[in-house]
Amino acid sequence: MKIRPLHDRIVVRRMEEERTSAGGIVIPDSATEKPIQGEVIAVGNGKIMDNGDTRNLDVKVGDKVLFGKYSGTEVKLDGEDFLVMREEDVMGVIEG
Repeated sequence: MKIRPLHDRIVVRRMEEERTSAGGIVIPDSATEKPIQGEVIAVGNGKIMDNGDTRNLDVKVGDKVLFGKYSGTEVKLDGEDFLVMREEDVMGVIEG
């Protein structure tokens, strides 16, 4: 993939949600919600502050992140769906 997000934007690939419940029931596609977890694929250079300095981003490529259900803008690149969002839309990094 050849994309470089600008400033404080990041590119995220949504992670697939489980399609089977804890009891073993298969959940159809029409009943599943959009995943709110994803993997960071690309990051920008950083946020430009009021004084002109650049603050590096806290997330990095490969991080698993948690974001809002309607965060970001969906884009399709090379036949694959991605989200482009600002770093401030990320609620947290999933560790472990």
